[in-house]
Amino acid sequence: MESGTLVWNSLADALSERYVLERELGRGGMATVYLAREVEGGRAVAVKAMRPELGSALGPERFQREMDIAGSLSHPGIVPLIDSGRAGPLLYSVMPFVEGESLHARLERERRLPLDDALRVAHDVAEALGYAHEHGILHRDVKPDNILLAGEPSRGAAGWRALIADFGLARAIGAADSTKLTKTGTIVGTAHYMSPEQIREDRTIDERSDVYSLGCVLYEMLTGAPPFLGRTVTDLVMKILRTPPAAVTMVNPDVPASVDGAIARALAKLPGERFATMRDLGAALPPRPS
Repeated sequence: MESGTLVWNSLADALSERYVLERELGRGGMATVYLAREVEGGRAVAVKAMRPELGSALGPERFQREMDIAGSLSHPGIVPLIDSGRAGPLLYSVMPFVEGESLHARLERERRLPLDDALRVAHDVAEALGYAHEHGILHRDVKPDNILLAGEPSRGAAGWRALIADFGLARAIGAADSTKLTKTGTIVGTAHYMSPEQIREDRTIDERSDVYSLGCVLYEMLTGAPPFLGRTVTDLVMKILRTPPAAVTMVNPDVPASVDGAIARALAKLPGERFATMRDLGAALPPRPS
């Protein structure tokens, strides 16, 4: 029996009193996501099941502790955590199913976003992350995969907004034993969006690390690629630690100098040279287009 079938059966049996699995939505290096329905009420939800080896490295106690912290967040720009737990060897989390697509999917299709759309995403995510930071909670894994575009962009600015997801999982991975994670092949965060202090595994990481990661996302939305690319992971890491990013306006001359300057500051190698808060980053950008 294939591993995917085993995961499905294990989850379906463990969650049968609360959720009915319908289909697989997607899978990545850390988890598989399923569309499900609540038994009571029929609400659509997304069930994320961690890879068993990753769950073992995280440990169920740490995982649940971080999920409980993430579950305390309540903001319209944060995808809420409904439920989490353990199903046999699997650790899982449950969130409302968001109609729309990920920022990653849109960038895969369009490569670059119009300036107004990129600013809407940046402002929405900065506002949500700022709320979390004010409650003492970092994300640690801000990237296009974890940004959802809820609604229909084709309807204009009023038709959609950006949401940030996966607070608990990112925090749990960030708190886990890096040696165990290395054995699972897991990198904390996607390397292209990791701050220099995350790459170095500094003991103290604060909200300015999330500022850096959002700067990377904004850079990619406007240029079509993250600020640093490498032929190997080592090459990429060295660039993140040592090489200044190319100016956004060198790749996309239509970007205003003020936006270019804000991104450059967000991507400073030293945390002390970045914006101190998400609120400061948002204030340095043009207002969110209406």
